Amino acid sequence: MSTATVSALAILLAFGLDLWRGEPPARFHPVVWMGQYLERAGRLIAPVFITVRNPGDVHASGAASSADMRDMPDATVASGFRSDAVGPTRHEAARHEADCGGTVAMDAPPVRHSARRQFLSGMAAWLLGATVCALMATLLQWGIFQLPGWMAAPLLALCLKPLFAWAMLRDLVARTEIALQQGLDAGRSQLAHLVSRNVHELDAAGVRESAIETLAENLSDSVVAPLFWFVLFGLPGAALYRFANTADAMWGYPGERGGRWWQWAGKWAARADDVLNWLPARLTAALLMLGAPAALWRRLPAEARRTPSPNSGWPMSAMALRLGITLGKPGVYRLNDVAPQPESAHTPWAIRKAQRVTWIAVLLGMFFLVLQSMR
Repeated sequence: MSTATVSALAILLAFGLDLWRGEPPARFHPVVWMGQYLERAGRLIAPVFITVRNPGDVHASGAASSADMRDMPDATVASGFRSDAVGPTRHEAARHEADCGGTVAMDAPPVRHSARRQFLSGMAAWLLGATVCALMATLLQWGIFQLPGWMAAPLLALCLKPLFAWAMLRDLVARTEIALQQGLDAGRSQLAHLVSRNVHELDAAGVRESAIETLAENLSDSVVAPLFWFVLFGLPGAALYRFANTADAMWGYPGERGGRWWQWAGKWAARADDVLNWLPARLTAALLMLGAPAALWRRLPAEARRTPSPNSGWPMSAMALRLGITLGKPGVYRLNDVAPQPESAHTPWAIRKAQRVTWIAVLLGMFFLVLQSMR
């Protein structure tokens, strides 16, 4: 059995394992290990956030750990879920960049670390972590391919499964709608498992919008993109992508977070994630748009450009157009603004469309790998 055939079977088995068992325990989850490295490295590369309340009175910001991954629960952290659609994004915050002989933390005084030093430190820490992840995945894959195909395929599936997550994303979004049926407070509380913004500011439509936006964005980040890079470069490709996406979630937002200043230290991680997600985000949008009228296809690029992010706007815009609803963030962007706000029926409809895209991505990945094995 060729390595391409083994990889094709591994995709199918990994997807079945995801549907059957979901996420592995945190202590065995490679994305949690990546997060632990990123947390420790982050303490070395990002300066402590300093604020000045009175002249000569300097205070450090709150000491929340960067491992909180924007205050998400452990299971969500393991899958790298986060939404650029809610809360301040690094693209929106870019206008705050400043370098006055050091880093300026919004109203804060300059700190001792220079912007150049922070950037280079962040780049070096990212490259070190990415190299280790890719090298370990390469060695692991090489060892697996030495085994008979009937053993290699399930073992490779076990290694691939933690690097993508559909079942958890689906369940968290579905639970948000179920909770919302019980009351607005319950819906807001459940939504907090998916997003980082202050959910108490949202009405029922806002809760649904945030949940559907997160579903669309993470359909790319947590499903299509890992499979895309696995098909191209095997387990090392999927592992490298997942490291980059996790690094972006923990380091890639300018400004203060976790008591540290990430304006420059996280810039390399943010740009790397933009590059690696460029094609998968547009592929996800195209899969969501399958069967749509030509008029909706023509509107997609313009709608996608309304968001500050170069990537997340594509799947979110595609979802909004296909559902015939508007999605947005107050004061920042509004997608498909001529359409009504989502209602209760739109959340399960969005989940069904996302599940269809997931199946298509799995089958396409298997198809291309089988083609490769036939050469």
